[in-house]
Amino acid sequence: MTIETATDLGDFFKTDDFAVAATYTAAGESAATINVLFDAPFNSIPLDTGERDIESNTPTALCQTTDVSAAAHGDVIVINSNTYHVVGVQADSGSGYQGTTLLVLEEQ
Repeated sequence: MTIETATDLGDFFKTDDFAVAATYTAAGESAATINVLFDAPFNSIPLDTGERDIESNTPTALCQTTDVSAAAHGDVIVINSNTYHVVGVQADSGSGYQGTTLLVLEEQ
C-alpha cells in the first residue's frame, strides 16, 4: 500500500482511531513517547508428532519509521503497561507499508 503523504501516514497513528501511545527507549537514548499500532496475534503450530500444538503469541508494534529510525534488537518499548524487548526489526518492506517499521517484540 502506498501512502501519498506523511500526513496520510500520520492519520493511521492517531490514538483516537487505531494507535496506542507507547514509551520507546533505544539503547543509550532517552525514552520517547510514540504512537504505535500494537498487535499480539495468537499462533498455533502443529507438531508432526501427534502431540499438542505449540501455542504462543507474537506481539508486534507497527511504528512510523521516523520515530524508530535506529531501532535495534534489545531496545525497550512499554505498551499498555507491559514491557517488551525488540527481537526483530522489519523496515518498510517487512511490514508492506512505506514509511513504517514493524518491531517484533518479546514480553519481559
